[in-house]
Amino acid sequence: KQWYQRRVRGDAAIVLFREMEKQSWTAENQATIDQMVAAVFNGPSDCQATTHVLDLSPDGHIKPHIDSIKFCGALVSGLSLLSDCVMRFEMGEHRVDVVLPRRSLYVMGRDIRYRYTHEILASPACVNGEVVERGRRVTVMKRSLEHDHVNEFL
Repeated sequence: KQWYQRRVRGDAAIVLFREMEKQSWTAENQATIDQMVAAVFNGPSDCQATTHVLDLSPDGHIKPHIDSIKFCGALVSGLSLLSDCVMRFEMGEHRVDVVLPRRSLYVMGRDIRYRYTHEILASPACVNGEVVERGRRVTVMKRSLEHDHVNEFL
C-alpha cells in the first residue's frame, strides 16, 4: 500500500496525495477512458498514452498553481470520482469557485489553465452559501500532446 505523500512533487502544489501513471485498464474501465477521450479529444492519438491518476486524501488539498506546458499540451480533462469538491480559479481580483460533483468530467484549457491559478480547496469549502464536504478524491486525467490543440467546444 502506498502512503499519502505530503510534499514529493517538485512544485509542492499537492498535499497528502498518491499518484500514478497508468497505461492498462480492465475492459470496463478502458471503456470509460475511451468515452472520456472521445468527448474531449480528436481521438486517442491526440492525447498522452498514459492516464494520470491522482488520489487526494480527505485531509489533502491542491494549492493554487498554473500548469506548465512542459508536462502536457493545452488541454487536460479530469474525471472527478468518489467525492464532490470545490475547484477555485483566480486571476488578480477575479475569483470563481466551481463545485465539481462526484463523477463529473471537467476540461481545462487556454486562459483558465495558463493565466488563472487553480486549486482544489480543503474541506469543508463554501460556495454560494452551500457547504461542500470533501472526502477522498480520485481523479483520472488525460492530457493532450500538443500545446496548440484546440477543441471545438472550448
